[in-house]
Amino acid sequence: MLRIGQGFDVHQFKSGRKLIIGGVEIPYEFGLLGHSDADVLLHAVADAILGALAKGDIGKWFPDDDPIIKDIDSKQIVKKVWEVAKKEGFLLENADMTIIAQKPKMAPYIPMMQETIARILDCNLDQVNIKATTTERLGFTGREEGIAALAVVLLSK
Repeated sequence: MLRIGQGFDVHQFKSGRKLIIGGVEIPYEFGLLGHSDADVLLHAVADAILGALAKGDIGKWFPDDDPIIKDIDSKQIVKKVWEVAKKEGFLLENADMTIIAQKPKMAPYIPMMQETIARILDCNLDQVNIKATTTERLGFTGREEGIAALAVVLLSK
């Protein structure tokens, strides 16, 4: 059995916060606003996994009004979602992700993001692909107001 899921997430920039993307802290003048650490890429991955499992989204599993998960490390979100997938007998075939940001440049951090995500998802590095792009200064990401991310996963059982 094969199951495909897709995820999408957006967070706006906020001063006074760390910028964490794909579980990696990136030096930058702004972080992202959110109830958790606002890791837009890991949120998209969690939503993609939940989509493949037909189990809703991270808002259902980790509501943004729950004080217990305030400032939670998004790696914990993906770990919990992945545990659900594993309990149901699923393996990751591959994950493909895109980060959409005008700034900062993501390329130097992508290998570390891939390693982090592969470790969380119990898979080989060659099963995790991350790309980064800009929107050529169009839209909210082009105006440097925030970052968006897309993720697609293929699970098998």
